[in-house]
Amino acid sequence: MFGLKFGARRQAVEGEVVTARLNARLQPIDRGDYFEDPLDEALRELSLGAVTGGGTQLAEEPVGIAYCDLEIVVESASETTLQAIIARLEQLGAPKGSKLIIEATGAEIPFGRHEGLALYLNGTELPDDVYASCDVNHVILELDRLMGEKGKFKGHWEGSRDTGLYCYGPSFADMKAAIAPLLSDYPLCQKALVEQIA
Repeated sequence: MFGLKFGARRQAVEGEVVTARLNARLQPIDRGDYFEDPLDEALRELSLGAVTGGGTQLAEEPVGIAYCDLEIVVESASETTLQAIIARLEQLGAPKGSKLIIEATGAEIPFGRHEGLALYLNGTELPDDVYASCDVNHVILELDRLMGEKGKFKGHWEGSRDTGLYCYGPSFADMKAAIAPLLSDYPLCQKALVEQIA
């Protein structure tokens, strides 16, 4: 019922297939902007291979998005190449709990340094005037402003009862502390839930 939502397939490349399974809750366009396109550019510059596709695994509510996959074709799945892929993805902010899957052998290599914070805004139990007068876009702008270098808003998901806003950074605790004023002061954040997702 819940499958991968794939983006556009890229030009075919010969070689070994490696999947980067990112423990990140990102819509397809965000997955492309934050990981797929920059990794593809780096792999091509180093003549190591290319990103040939990607997908976003959907999940049931309230999770919405389980993870993202990047399909990578490399000339050789050598240790040097795999470490180059991991290094670039970690530079791009890959969350803890991510892994590289070598398709030929099924071997998995864990990676990721960033932690994740999900903020679930209650979409059904607040007074009507709160929904009429408040804006989720204000919440997103404030998340980035308050977190500064501690984290960044990277994605969202809209469910039937809640809206999930997903932020990633070096420390969940630091991100949570930074956004505390928003959670206590902005009416749309009443009854919001904060959860560590990486």
